[in-house]
Amino acid sequence: MKRFAVIGIHPRAKLGQNFLIDLNLLRLLYDSAQLEENDVVLEVGTGTGSLTGLMSNTAAKVVTVEIDQVMHQLAREELQDRTNIRFIQGDILKNKNRLNQEVLEVIREELASVPNSRFKLVANLPYCVATPLMSNLLLTDFPPFSMTVTIQKELADRITAKPSTKDYSALSLWMQSQNKCRIIRIMPPSVFWPRPKVNSAILQMVYDQKLRNRIPDLPFFHRFCREIFLHRRKFLRSVLISMLKGKLEKSDVDNIMIHHHFDASTRADALSTATLLKLSETIRRLQPDKNV
Repeated sequence: MKRFAVIGIHPRAKLGQNFLIDLNLLRLLYDSAQLEENDVVLEVGTGTGSLTGLMSNTAAKVVTVEIDQVMHQLAREELQDRTNIRFIQGDILKNKNRLNQEVLEVIREELASVPNSRFKLVANLPYCVATPLMSNLLLTDFPPFSMTVTIQKELADRITAKPSTKDYSALSLWMQSQNKCRIIRIMPPSVFWPRPKVNSAILQMVYDQKLRNRIPDLPFFHRFCREIFLHRRKFLRSVLISMLKGKLEKSDVDNIMIHHHFDASTRADALSTATLLKLSETIRRLQPDKNV
């Protein structure tokens, strides 16, 4: 903070800049990622480069992305002797729903350069990019071996939520369909500068290929996750009729309900990930165009 004052840098709220100033928690974030010498790490939000430098001591490669040109230059100067760090100044997102393809190509390049490489996301994430970043990485052909990040506690609660709870949502379903998810630590606003208005959490998601193998058509299931929770308080039959309008008849929906042993009071937010996966596959097979 003192150095920022000296060189005239002020955190920019619109970029989600909240710097993790508790070094013990920074170390916990790093330790939890369990980096090894064949890991290629993506960091989004380079900041001052504290975590970047720590990770470069262990990982084969670190690809770090910073949207703020001033912070990008500061970190580059601090870590100019580290040859295994790729600094990218820019936005990790191309738009609200798509990742920056140039960054993805850099990651592919680095993964190809490291024998037996593993891809990991480790970052103190800007709140504004957390959901689209993590969600879309799971749609790539190189999903992260693990994602260990600091995010808003509210978002961590949604990702790890169980059925029949207020936080269970499309995001819970999508993330848990491919990962084992856990909250490592809850963090108060006081461990950041400037202090956010909400609590944060260190969240870890470890990719499970066996879970992903249950999904024959990943883009279809991604759309299904959004659609099935679009009207979460409606009964499932009504949601399916609305979702499948013009694609399946009401009688088809009734047959689906019978096939899966759902009754008239069933709601999507009461169903487990495994059950919703089976429902998604039933619908996919019944639709000629395979589009929800």
